[in-house]
Amino acid sequence: MRQYKSKTDVQRKSYFSDRFFVSPNVSREDIAKDEIFNADFERFSQVINVEDAYVEHTHLVIHINKNALLAAMKLLKEELEYDMLIELSAIDYLAKRDGYELFYEMLSLSKHKRLRIKCFLQKDETVESLTSLFNSANWSEREMYDMLGVKVVNHPNMKRIIMPDDWYDHPLRKTYPLQGDEAASWYEVDKIFGKEARDIIGPEQRDPAAIDRYDTTRFARLGHEVPYETDISEFEPETAISYQEEDISGIMKKLKPEESVVLKRRR
Repeated sequence: MRQYKSKTDVQRKSYFSDRFFVSPNVSREDIAKDEIFNADFERFSQVINVEDAYVEHTHLVIHINKNALLAAMKLLKEELEYDMLIELSAIDYLAKRDGYELFYEMLSLSKHKRLRIKCFLQKDETVESLTSLFNSANWSEREMYDMLGVKVVNHPNMKRIIMPDDWYDHPLRKTYPLQGDEAASWYEVDKIFGKEARDIIGPEQRDPAAIDRYDTTRFARLGHEVPYETDISEFEPETAISYQEEDISGIMKKLKPEESVVLKRRR
Protein backbone atom coordinates (compact mmCIF):
# COMPACT_ATOMS: atom_id res chain seq x y z
CA MET A 1 0.00 0.00 0.00
CA ARG A 2 1.36 3.42 -0.93
CA GLN A 3 2.20 5.85 1.83
CA TYR A 4 -0.56 8.35 2.60
CA LYS A 5 0.30 12.01 2.20
CA SER A 6 -1.76 14.82 3.71
CA LYS A 7 -3.74 16.76 1.09
CA THR A 8 -5.08 19.58 3.24
CA ASP A 9 -2.97 22.23 1.49
CA VAL A 10 -1.65 20.56 -1.67
CA GLN A 11 -2.70 23.41 -3.95
CA ARG A 12 -0.93 25.95 -1.73
CA LYS A 13 2.27 24.07 -2.54
CA SER A 14 1.83 24.34 -6.31
CA TYR A 15 4.97 25.09 -8.27
CA PHE A 16 3.47 28.22 -9.86
CA SER A 17 1.25 31.05 -8.62
CA ASP A 18 0.24 34.52 -9.72
CA ARG A 19 1.23 36.65 -6.76
CA PHE A 20 -0.04 39.80 -8.48
CA PHE A 21 -3.61 38.53 -8.94
CA VAL A 22 -6.23 40.55 -7.08
CA SER A 23 -9.72 39.09 -6.87
CA PRO A 24 -12.18 41.71 -8.21
CA ASN A 25 -15.11 42.91 -6.14
CA VAL A 26 -18.47 42.43 -7.84
CA SER A 27 -21.14 44.97 -6.97
CA ARG A 28 -24.62 43.81 -5.99
CA GLU A 29 -27.66 45.82 -7.01
CA ASP A 30 -31.18 46.11 -5.64
CA ILE A 31 -33.75 43.83 -7.28
CA ALA A 32 -36.34 46.63 -7.34
CA LYS A 33 -34.33 48.49 -10.00
CA ASP A 34 -35.27 45.87 -12.61
CA GLU A 35 -39.01 45.62 -13.30
CA ILE A 36 -38.94 42.06 -14.67
CA PHE A 37 -36.68 40.70 -11.91
CA ASN A 38 -38.75 42.43 -9.25
CA ALA A 39 -42.00 40.84 -10.47
CA ASP A 40 -40.38 37.41 -10.80
CA PHE A 41 -38.84 37.62 -7.33
CA GLU A 42 -42.13 38.65 -5.69
CA ARG A 43 -43.88 35.59 -7.15
CA PHE A 44 -40.93 33.31 -6.35
CA SER A 45 -40.72 34.42 -2.71
CA GLN A 46 -44.44 33.74 -2.23
CA VAL A 47 -43.84 30.02 -2.86
CA ILE A 48 -40.19 29.39 -1.90
CA ASN A 49 -38.40 30.52 1.25
CA VAL A 50 -35.54 32.80 0.15
CA GLU A 51 -32.34 33.09 2.19
CA ASP A 52 -30.77 35.91 0.16
CA ALA A 53 -31.32 37.63 -3.19
CA TYR A 54 -29.66 40.34 -5.29
CA VAL A 55 -28.76 41.31 -8.86
CA GLU A 56 -25.16 40.62 -9.86
CA HIS A 57 -23.70 40.98 -13.36
CA THR A 58 -27.24 41.42 -14.80
CA HIS A 59 -28.24 38.08 -13.19
CA LEU A 60 -30.88 37.67 -10.52
CA VAL A 61 -29.19 35.51 -7.86
CA ILE A 62 -31.40 33.71 -5.32
CA HIS A 63 -30.14 31.63 -2.39
CA ILE A 64 -32.48 28.89 -1.17
CA ASN A 65 -32.42 25.73 0.93
CA LYS A 66 -31.32 22.63 -0.98
CA ASN A 67 -34.53 20.79 0.04
CA ALA A 68 -36.61 23.33 -1.92
CA LEU A 69 -34.52 22.99 -5.10
CA LEU A 70 -36.86 20.79 -7.15
CA ALA A 71 -39.94 22.87 -6.28
CA ALA A 72 -38.08 26.10 -7.06
CA MET A 73 -36.90 24.89 -10.46
CA LYS A 74 -40.35 23.64 -11.34
CA LEU A 75 -41.81 27.05 -10.50
CA LEU A 76 -39.19 28.83 -12.60
CA LYS A 77 -39.79 26.59 -15.61
CA GLU A 78 -43.57 26.19 -15.61
CA GLU A 79 -44.72 29.58 -14.34
CA LEU A 80 -41.96 32.18 -14.57
CA GLU A 81 -40.80 31.17 -18.08
CA TYR A 82 -37.18 30.37 -17.25
CA ASP A 83 -37.27 27.46 -19.64
CA MET A 84 -33.58 26.60 -20.09
CA LEU A 85 -31.11 25.17 -17.58
CA ILE A 86 -27.87 26.19 -19.29
CA GLU A 87 -25.36 25.25 -16.60
CA LEU A 88 -25.01 23.71 -13.16
CA SER A 89 -22.04 22.86 -11.00
CA ALA A 90 -20.59 23.27 -7.51
CA ILE A 91 -17.85 25.19 -5.70
CA ASP A 92 -15.63 23.45 -3.17
CA TYR A 93 -15.96 24.95 0.32
CA LEU A 94 -15.00 21.74 2.12
CA ALA A 95 -12.13 23.33 4.05
CA LYS A 96 -14.03 26.44 5.20
CA ARG A 97 -17.62 25.23 5.52
CA ASP A 98 -17.44 21.43 5.12
CA GLY A 99 -19.60 21.44 2.03
CA TYR A 100 -20.34 22.73 -1.47
CA GLU A 101 -22.14 25.73 -2.92
CA LEU A 102 -24.29 24.53 -5.81
CA PHE A 103 -25.41 26.91 -8.56
CA TYR A 104 -27.97 26.50 -11.34
CA GLU A 105 -27.95 28.96 -14.25
CA MET A 106 -31.35 29.60 -15.85
CA LEU A 107 -32.28 31.43 -19.06
CA SER A 108 -35.62 32.86 -20.12
CA LEU A 109 -35.88 33.05 -23.91
CA SER A 110 -39.05 35.12 -23.79
CA LYS A 111 -37.81 37.65 -21.22
CA HIS A 112 -34.13 37.65 -22.29
CA LYS A 113 -33.13 37.33 -18.64
CA ARG A 114 -30.75 35.10 -16.70
CA LEU A 115 -31.39 33.85 -13.18
CA ARG A 116 -29.09 31.88 -10.88
CA ILE A 117 -30.25 29.61 -8.07
CA LYS A 118 -27.75 28.84 -5.30
CA CYS A 119 -27.92 26.43 -2.38
CA PHE A 120 -25.46 24.98 0.10
CA LEU A 121 -24.88 21.26 0.50
CA GLN A 122 -23.01 19.68 3.39
CA LYS A 123 -20.31 17.15 2.52
CA ASP A 124 -22.29 14.01 3.37
CA GLU A 125 -25.71 15.26 2.17
CA THR A 126 -27.39 14.56 -1.16
CA VAL A 127 -29.24 16.79 -3.62
CA GLU A 128 -32.24 15.96 -5.80
CA SER A 129 -31.66 15.39 -9.51
CA LEU A 130 -33.29 17.81 -11.98
CA THR A 131 -33.38 15.36 -14.88
CA SER A 132 -37.15 15.04 -14.49
CA LEU A 133 -37.43 18.72 -15.46
CA PHE A 134 -34.40 19.35 -17.68
CA ASN A 135 -32.62 16.81 -19.87
CA SER A 136 -29.59 19.11 -19.85
CA ALA A 137 -29.07 18.29 -16.17
CA ASN A 138 -28.12 14.68 -16.94
CA TRP A 139 -24.49 15.00 -17.97
CA SER A 140 -23.85 18.09 -15.83
CA GLU A 141 -24.92 16.28 -12.66
CA ARG A 142 -22.71 13.33 -13.56
CA GLU A 143 -19.78 15.67 -14.11
CA MET A 144 -20.46 17.41 -10.78
CA TYR A 145 -20.28 14.03 -9.06
CA ASP A 146 -17.25 12.87 -11.04
CA MET A 147 -15.15 16.00 -10.57
CA LEU A 148 -16.27 17.17 -7.10
CA GLY A 149 -17.97 14.23 -5.39
CA VAL A 150 -21.42 15.85 -5.05
CA LYS A 151 -23.97 13.07 -4.53
CA VAL A 152 -27.13 13.40 -6.66
CA VAL A 153 -30.13 11.15 -5.96
CA ASN A 154 -32.86 9.94 -8.36
CA HIS A 155 -30.57 10.37 -11.36
CA PRO A 156 -31.17 7.80 -14.16
CA ASN A 157 -27.47 6.91 -14.51
CA MET A 158 -25.35 8.37 -11.72
CA LYS A 159 -21.81 7.26 -12.59
CA ARG A 160 -18.57 8.94 -13.59
CA ILE A 161 -18.61 10.61 -17.00
CA ILE A 162 -14.98 11.74 -17.54
CA MET A 163 -12.73 9.72 -15.25
CA PRO A 164 -12.67 5.88 -15.21
CA ASP A 165 -15.13 4.19 -12.87
CA ASP A 166 -12.36 3.07 -10.51
CA TRP A 167 -10.59 6.45 -10.36
CA TYR A 168 -9.44 7.52 -6.92
CA ASP A 169 -10.90 10.79 -5.52
CA HIS A 170 -12.40 13.76 -7.42
CA PRO A 171 -9.99 15.91 -9.47
CA LEU A 172 -11.67 19.34 -9.04
CA ARG A 173 -11.61 19.29 -5.26
CA LYS A 174 -9.19 21.79 -3.77
CA THR A 175 -7.54 18.97 -1.85
CA TYR A 176 -6.62 17.25 -5.13
CA PRO A 177 -3.00 17.97 -6.19
CA LEU A 178 -2.70 20.17 -9.27
CA GLN A 179 -0.21 17.75 -10.82
CA GLY A 180 -2.37 14.71 -10.12
CA ASP A 181 -2.72 12.23 -7.31
CA GLU A 182 -0.08 9.57 -6.69
CA ALA A 183 -2.41 6.93 -8.10
CA ALA A 184 -2.89 8.98 -11.29
CA SER A 185 0.78 8.80 -12.24
CA TRP A 186 0.60 5.00 -12.61
CA TYR A 187 -3.03 4.45 -13.63
CA GLU A 188 -2.67 3.82 -17.38
CA VAL A 189 0.65 2.03 -17.00
CA ASP A 190 -0.88 -0.41 -14.50
CA LYS A 191 -4.06 -0.90 -16.55
CA ILE A 192 -2.43 -1.43 -19.95
CA PHE A 193 0.95 -3.02 -19.20
CA GLY A 194 0.71 -4.12 -15.56
CA LYS A 195 2.59 -2.99 -12.49
CA GLU A 196 5.65 -5.01 -13.50
CA ALA A 197 6.23 -2.47 -16.33
CA ARG A 198 6.56 0.54 -14.02
CA ASP A 199 10.36 0.48 -13.99
CA ILE A 200 10.50 0.17 -17.77
CA ILE A 201 7.95 2.86 -18.74
CA GLY A 202 8.12 5.23 -15.78
CA PRO A 203 5.35 7.42 -14.32
CA GLU A 204 3.00 9.42 -16.57
CA GLN A 205 3.69 13.08 -17.19
CA ARG A 206 0.51 14.91 -16.24
CA ASP A 207 1.88 18.44 -16.25
CA PRO A 208 0.55 20.06 -19.48
CA ALA A 209 3.09 22.86 -19.22
CA ALA A 210 6.08 20.51 -19.35
CA ILE A 211 7.00 19.78 -22.99
CA ASP A 212 10.46 18.55 -23.84
CA ARG A 213 11.10 19.30 -27.53
CA TYR A 214 13.91 16.74 -27.57
CA ASP A 215 11.67 13.93 -26.33
CA THR A 216 10.98 12.16 -29.62
CA THR A 217 8.66 9.66 -27.95
CA ARG A 218 6.02 12.35 -27.33
CA PHE A 219 6.87 15.52 -29.24
CA ALA A 220 6.15 16.00 -32.96
CA ARG A 221 5.36 18.85 -35.33
CA LEU A 222 3.77 18.56 -38.77
CA GLY A 223 6.52 18.39 -41.35
CA HIS A 224 9.23 17.77 -38.75
CA GLU A 225 8.44 14.23 -37.57
CA VAL A 226 11.53 12.20 -36.79
CA PRO A 227 12.12 8.51 -36.02
CA TYR A 228 12.21 7.23 -32.47
CA GLU A 229 15.20 8.41 -30.40
CA THR A 230 16.57 10.60 -33.19
CA ASP A 231 19.00 13.25 -31.94
CA ILE A 232 17.47 16.65 -32.76
CA SER A 233 19.52 18.72 -30.32
CA GLU A 234 21.00 20.74 -33.20
CA PHE A 235 18.22 20.87 -35.78
CA GLU A 236 15.01 19.17 -36.82
CA PRO A 237 15.06 17.74 -40.36
CA GLU A 238 12.11 18.74 -42.49
CA THR A 239 10.07 15.83 -43.82
CA ALA A 240 7.54 15.65 -46.62
CA ILE A 241 3.94 15.93 -45.43
CA SER A 242 2.01 12.74 -46.14
CA TYR A 243 -1.74 12.49 -45.75
CA GLN A 244 -2.20 8.75 -46.39
CA GLU A 245 -0.27 5.58 -45.85
CA GLU A 246 1.44 3.97 -48.81
CA ASP A 247 -0.63 0.79 -48.84
CA ILE A 248 -4.03 2.43 -49.31
CA SER A 249 -7.02 0.78 -50.93
CA GLY A 250 -7.18 0.71 -54.71
CA ILE A 251 -10.51 2.51 -54.76
CA MET A 252 -9.01 5.51 -52.99
CA LYS A 253 -7.10 8.23 -54.76
CA LYS A 254 -4.01 9.45 -52.95
CA LEU A 255 -4.12 13.13 -52.12
CA LYS A 256 -1.39 15.28 -53.66
CA PRO A 257 -1.19 18.70 -51.96
CA GLU A 258 0.23 20.37 -55.08
CA GLU A 259 -2.85 19.32 -57.07
CA SER A 260 -5.37 20.55 -54.51
CA VAL A 261 -7.31 23.78 -55.05
CA VAL A 262 -8.82 26.06 -52.42
CA LEU A 263 -12.12 27.53 -53.59
CA LYS A 264 -12.60 31.24 -52.87
CA ARG A 265 -16.37 30.89 -53.04
CA ARG A 266 -18.93 28.14 -53.33
CA ARG A 267 -19.92 26.97 -56.77
